[in-house]
Amino acid sequence: MKKDPLGEVYLSAAQIQERVKDLGKMISTTYQGKELVLLGILKGSFVFMADLVRAIEIPHSLDFMAISSYEGVEGSPEAVKILKDLDESITGKHVVIVEDIIDTGLTLGYLIRHLEARNPESINICTLLDRSIRRIVPLPINFTGFDIPDVYVVGYGMDYRQLYRNLPSLHLCDISV
Repeated sequence: MKKDPLGEVYLSAAQIQERVKDLGKMISTTYQGKELVLLGILKGSFVFMADLVRAIEIPHSLDFMAISSYEGVEGSPEAVKILKDLDESITGKHVVIVEDIIDTGLTLGYLIRHLEARNPESINICTLLDRSIRRIVPLPINFTGFDIPDVYVVGYGMDYRQLYRNLPSLHLCDISV
């Protein structure tokens, strides 16, 4: 019988919701009077994005992208594939990419370069979790929920083998089981 990989609570639902409200206020202040598009990266960001849009007090539109990153052939860098592209134009608009967690920044760095070709007014990032200790590529992260160490967490939209996204809190996860 396999051991359950789900560990102790890392961030409670109350801690997360309080921080999401703060992020919503910061985004509202920063983009007051501007045409704002929130761009959620599927699948992990969907729970965070749903709460964040309700915490933002100014008009804004939403869009989603799905991307997949994988290692290239031996010795080559990570490759990125866009599985679902934008539905609307971002030309001349302020874009805030909404992520659940950022690690190395390689995939997000690629995505930003891809989006810049569409001539948005600006591109910034809002992430619930920043695992900055693993950062390789510098990124414009203007809105960070929590900086976390090199641990694996699940819940609040983040998964382990497509499970645990439904948890309202974030839990440590032992991926070795």
